[in-house]
Amino acid sequence: MADTAATTPVLQHLALIMDGNGRWASARGLPRSAGHQMGRKALKNMVRACAKRQIPQLTVFAFSSENWRRPENEVKTLLQLFMRALQKEVPDLHKNNIRVRFMGDPSRFPEHIQQGMVNATQQTEHNTGMCLNIAVNYGGHWDITQAAQRALAESEDGQIRCEDIERQLSLGPDTPPPDLLIRTGGERRVSNFMLWQLAYAELYFCDTLWPDFKERDLDHALADFARRERRFGCVPQADLKQAHA
Repeated sequence: MADTAATTPVLQHLALIMDGNGRWASARGLPRSAGHQMGRKALKNMVRACAKRQIPQLTVFAFSSENWRRPENEVKTLLQLFMRALQKEVPDLHKNNIRVRFMGDPSRFPEHIQQGMVNATQQTEHNTGMCLNIAVNYGGHWDITQAAQRALAESEDGQIRCEDIERQLSLGPDTPPPDLLIRTGGERRVSNFMLWQLAYAELYFCDTLWPDFKERDLDHALADFARRERRFGCVPQADLKQAHA
């Protein structure tokens, strides 16, 4: 019984790639913007669901550095939805004791969006409930590169160690790496998301398009995670005992 308890996964950090908004809209003969609007509602519900399940950290891939390549009208819609969320959703998150942080390079956003991000961070920084980390203009390659550059600038001997890079990553050393990554929409890849931090994360892919992802889908993913045996490159104790028997 002790061995079973020792290997039961504990979920401290959930990461989400919310894929399928455009396909959801296209399947209904709607503009892609309608899919993104429904995706925003799905995210609001999922934040509430994760907080209810007492998941300490939730990180969502809201806008990648590659999303700038999308059609201009779609990018404009995404930015408008992002600003609307900052204005309307952050007060509710604050009321529910949820802390909001951002990861990524904000410099490419218009000034009013950058200020909205600063305001959201400052307004919620002392909250003690779940932490919602929002990746915007983010890419895993960028994250590792900027962390390495900062680590090198601070190095006294010109050497960079793993722990030096980890201290400089977007979320900082106080945030544990994700235990579980959920990607909706049927794709089976991580798409340049948290490449360093996902090294030992469990991966869960589902075909459900993001606007249709409900609490029951979250529970299916969490149940699947609970059945995993996380080894982190080690040999399970049960296998060691059998080998020495």
